[in-house]
Amino acid sequence: MSDIPEFDPNEVELIEVVEHDEEAPTERSAARRATLQVLYEVDAAHHAIGDVITARLQEQPHLSKRTVRYLRRLVEGVSTRREQLDGIIREYAPEWPLEQVAIVDRNILRLAIYELAVQVTTPIGVVIAEAVELAGLFGAEGTPRFVNGVLGALAENIDEIRRQFTPEPPETGE
Repeated sequence: MSDIPEFDPNEVELIEVVEHDEEAPTERSAARRATLQVLYEVDAAHHAIGDVITARLQEQPHLSKRTVRYLRRLVEGVSTRREQLDGIIREYAPEWPLEQVAIVDRNILRLAIYELAVQVTTPIGVVIAEAVELAGLFGAEGTPRFVNGVLGALAENIDEIRRQFTPEPPETGE
């Protein structure tokens, strides 16, 4: 007999939808917050991506069409490149086995690396600041420093990392 209960992915405590007094300052910030929530649930509970996106959008009906479009683009991009993104995390955080990195932390990193390497129109400083903000909102006490350290090291080699990915064209307007 063990003190540790059996793992049931249907019983996973999911990160809550952010209901802070402060709203995300931009549409892209709102998309990143919702994207992190989707990625977290998919990673933790192995729910279908489409179902999770639908559920988040029902919980957040105030999101604009533009925000929803960016959210979908981020989720799809991170999901389809997950193994490649994880390889980058392993390279830049070798002292932290990816399986031992908190689910929220690794998904913040996946999202940020995707934006840095594939969504190349967003300035590096903005991506890192947004990732650190997400880490402060959703992560543990040391998460912002961890995320900042990994992304800072990665930013020093951004050209090399970008060569490993195919950039996507910039998002078009409404």
